[in-house]
Amino acid sequence: MSSLATEPFVELNIPQHKYFNDTRFPAVVVRSSQPHALPLTRSIKSHLPYIESLLLKSGAVLFRGFPVSTASDFDAVVEAFGYEELPYVGGAAPRSNVVGRVFTANESPPDQKIPFHHEMAQVPEFPSKLFFFCEVEPLSGGETPIVLSHIVYERMKEKYPEFVERLEKYGLLYIRVLGEDDNPSSPIGRGWKSTFLTTDKTVAQQRAEKLGMKLEWLEDGVKTIMGPIPAVKYDEKRQRKIWFNSMVAAFTGWKDERNDPEKAVTFGDGQPLPADIVYDCLKILEEECVAVPWQKGDVLLLDNWAVLHSRRSFNPPRRVLASLVK
Repeated sequence: MSSLATEPFVELNIPQHKYFNDTRFPAVVVRSSQPHALPLTRSIKSHLPYIESLLLKSGAVLFRGFPVSTASDFDAVVEAFGYEELPYVGGAAPRSNVVGRVFTANESPPDQKIPFHHEMAQVPEFPSKLFFFCEVEPLSGGETPIVLSHIVYERMKEKYPEFVERLEKYGLLYIRVLGEDDNPSSPIGRGWKSTFLTTDKTVAQQRAEKLGMKLEWLEDGVKTIMGPIPAVKYDEKRQRKIWFNSMVAAFTGWKDERNDPEKAVTFGDGQPLPADIVYDCLKILEEECVAVPWQKGDVLLLDNWAVLHSRRSFNPPRRVLASLVK
């Protein structure tokens, strides 16, 4: 444990920690044992630069052991940061609003894994940060593994230089068929009405165009074509290249009665991706990730530029809520 006398937080070591350049990943903070410790919301407001420096260094900060027990408590914690909310337009996951700025996380069935991705990497406007909150801890499983994006880029570049070069040159195309309404049995089951937050096809068309997305209307839904969109970005704050895409998620997980995952993502010029390399990338993601078991009341803050996340299958109950910020 390490602590700063002036801080309401204490940094904690946990067995799952990984170290990159002597930096713990993720940073884990617990409540200081000072006799007059402030509530978490006030501590955040008065120590935001400290939290942001931890986030910049580590990419992820887990707040553990604070009295955050309801969706409303979590909403107040998110509000305390003062970040602007990002509306969930163009994302694939079925989710619903709970209270204020708080949504359910991906509501796909518990036996399904959700593959690694940066939140909304397949659209031009994505959150810079995201929050998760464990309202009900899982009976077993259900971790949200996280992995540092630049590590994945470095390993892929070293192992598959030509593939990465092609990826950097052409980017990726994402193709998805949406039904009219949400399909909660699919991890990508968001219907077009909730994807574009409208029941009007003309408005949906306008919102898609604003995202740079092409729509092809079908009898019972719509085919969306997004891209070419960059698959590798440059993180200005940390001055390094990052593996910023949903390639593995789309290729291995965008499967339901309307979608074939191997057709869901291609190189930006329309050429198919080599399956062996995509699956090896999945292996690298698994090797480099950290999966901290959820405890009730945990709040996890992720820098969406630095970190990819996923979800393991679980035995219910489990309720993890989310909030996205610009």
